[in-house]
Amino acid sequence: MSKLDGNRAVITGAASGLGRSLATTLAAEGWKIGIVDIDDAGAEETLELVTRAGGSGETFHADVSDPENVKAFADHFFERWGGVDLLVNNAGVVSAGTVGDIPLADWSWIFGISFFGMLFGCHEFIPRMRAQGKGHIINIASAAGLMCLTEMGPYNTAKAAVISLSETLKMELGPDKIGITVACPMFFKTNLLADMRCTDDWEREWAQSTFENARMSSDEVARRIISAARKNRLYAIPQLSGKVFWLLKRLMPETNYKVYRLLNSSGLLKPIADRLAQWGLVQ
Repeated sequence: MSKLDGNRAVITGAASGLGRSLATTLAAEGWKIGIVDIDDAGAEETLELVTRAGGSGETFHADVSDPENVKAFADHFFERWGGVDLLVNNAGVVSAGTVGDIPLADWSWIFGISFFGMLFGCHEFIPRMRAQGKGHIINIASAAGLMCLTEMGPYNTAKAAVISLSETLKMELGPDKIGITVACPMFFKTNLLADMRCTDDWEREWAQSTFENARMSSDEVARRIISAARKNRLYAIPQLSGKVFWLLKRLMPETNYKVYRLLNSSGLLKPIADRLAQWGLVQ
């Protein structure tokens, strides 16, 4: 361990998917894990896997979109454990469709969990980490927040907000010995689609294809995110495809979006996206 010191972690959305993989990865190194989720049965399953992996921990039922719930589990773990070394703001949901078609209620739903849930976590944990003199926060965003893919407006903007928040905190928390890492993975196998809201069948079918053809497991994504946090890196982009797409956007942003717009106008964007998903090139 270099920059990521300690052995007490609280992970939201840890009942399944990436949250569970992060929990078991840390547990294999002897960490104590606070498993926060609204899915009590899934949280108990994660706790069992954490114990089998060599760690320990406990579950806490909480809705991260409720600031009082977030305050409650922050109070609980700091008081019960005497401190928390790592917070992973992982809980998130997805909604797909074009702006104007996606119901406004879906925007509120996704921002409530995927952005405000992370903001509430930072708001509650940062003062406590300052008081204890150290800590690290991993915010799970997405490469979607870097690239802003079509028909994913709420997800793109919520994740872009998480990235912006993390970049701000990287500067603000410099004097406080609190590290910040924002994870921006591409598509990989997880249970994110279970609660996905869509406005048409293509969006769901394309998302399912990307998940089914994913080349990297959630466990490997988790290991790479934790490795980036150990090195105190701001950005954790686990897959090569994410690095390539982000580099292209940074090098030639105007050209990047002109190409996407041309492909969309010509009706080629979706067929190409389908093919890339089938080939596993968006993972």
